[in-house]
Amino acid sequence: MRIYDVSMLIHHDMEVYKNKNEKKPVLTFLKTFPQDGYNESSILMDIHTGTHIDAPFHMINQGDTIEKINLENLITTCYVLDMTFCSGKITKDDLLKKKIRAQSFILLKTGNSYESEFNSEFVYLDSSGAAYLSSLSLKGIGIDGLGIERAQKNHDTHHILMEKNIIIIEGLRLEEVDEGEYKMIALPLKIKGADGAPARIVLIKE
Repeated sequence: MRIYDVSMLIHHDMEVYKNKNEKKPVLTFLKTFPQDGYNESSILMDIHTGTHIDAPFHMINQGDTIEKINLENLITTCYVLDMTFCSGKITKDDLLKKKIRAQSFILLKTGNSYESEFNSEFVYLDSSGAAYLSSLSLKGIGIDGLGIERAQKNHDTHHILMEKNIIIIEGLRLEEVDEGEYKMIALPLKIKGADGAPARIVLIKE
C-alpha cells in the first residue's frame, strides 16, 4: 500500500490565488516555550487558500454550507485522469479522450501540479467540460489549480457543477500521482456556515 499526500503545505510564502497578500496564511505564536513553558499559536487564512473544498454556498446563496457535505462522497474510490496534454483549459473534447465512469469522483492532473508559483494562465475546466461532466452525475471533481475556472465572467463552471451537487476540490498536488484508480480520503474542516474549508487529502494505492 502507498499513501500519497496530495495537499499543499500551508505557510506564509506558499502559492496563493493571484498572489494576493490577503490570501497568505499568517501563523502567530501567542505563547512561546521560553517565556510561557509551552507553545500556542493562531492562524489567519482564507478558506480558499491551499488545498480546499468548495461548498455550494460559495457560489449559490441558498446552497449548502461545508458542514453539510456528505462524507461518504469524500471517502471514496476516485480516478486520477492525466490531462497534462491540455494547454490553458480542459474542454469536453479533451475529456472525451478518457473513459469516465458515471457517478464517480475524478481528479484532473494538469501542468498545474508542476508549478511552484502562481501562474495566471493556469489550466482550468471550461464550461463545455463542466457541462459534459455534469451529465455524468459525478460525485465530485478535483483539480490541481487554485481554481477550477478562470476568466469566466459568470463563474459558469462552478454553477454548472454545483447546481448538480457535484463536489469541487481545488489546489491538489498530483505531480507524483499516476493516472489510475485510488482510494481517496478528503476531509474538510467542519466549519458551521462556511462557503468552503481547507482539507487534508490523501490517495491510497493498494
